[in-house]
Amino acid sequence: MTDEGTAAAAATGTLGYEQARDELIEVVRRLEAGGTTLEESLALWERGEELAKVCRRWLEGARARLDAALARPQDGDDEG
Repeated sequence: MTDEGTAAAAATGTLGYEQARDELIEVVRRLEAGGTTLEESLALWERGEELAKVCRRWLEGARARLDAALARPQDGDDEG
């Protein structure tokens, strides 16, 4: 991976879901449009993979939070 790619991958961890999703959409658009060199296409693909991982982590975290909230007893259901 290039220095630019390494820096981009490191910065990926600080992206919010919407930012990562929007950038991923742009990466896919650029790949589908073609006209890039093999090296550029590979760099875009690698970036897309990192962005997809960020989105997946956010969605898994959201699912865990939702599951935890649903597992908690509702107010008024406690006998205590």
